[in-house]
Amino acid sequence: MFGSKKTESTTSIPIKSITSGGSSSALNSIVSGTRIEGKIHCDHDIRIDGTLKGSLNCSNKVIIGPSGSVEGDIDCENAVIEGRFTGILTVRDSLQVKESANIKGDINTDKLVVHSGAVFNVSCLMKNETRMVPSSNGVYAEVDQV
Repeated sequence: MFGSKKTESTTSIPIKSITSGGSSSALNSIVSGTRIEGKIHCDHDIRIDGTLKGSLNCSNKVIIGPSGSVEGDIDCENAVIEGRFTGILTVRDSLQVKESANIKGDINTDKLVVHSGAVFNVSCLMKNETRMVPSSNGVYAEVDQV
């Protein structure tokens, strides 16, 4: 009644999806200060400036911003890494590793650009490469990777 202080609680959802005028282009965003554990599936681009521990399956581009951190598995079409990533990263087309990136784990990609200054401690398999594999008689043979 009189003199009582009523406080209202508001909840903000820091995951947002931005679309532009009815087109199929959209950007999902996990903002700084947000921590998610679990699985994420998305059809559109996603930018991570918060923390994800788990798996991300994205049909388009994944961007890990400078303050972003991912520990787990990512499967996507293209990726730009500026923050931290630890785990298994599968990129069907192009991976860009910016100078502020810190990546540890296993990488599988078609195209790769690593900028000077990045920490890139990975095992990397490039698609469409030829690699030497020992045969049963000890002689190495070329094998095409797909």
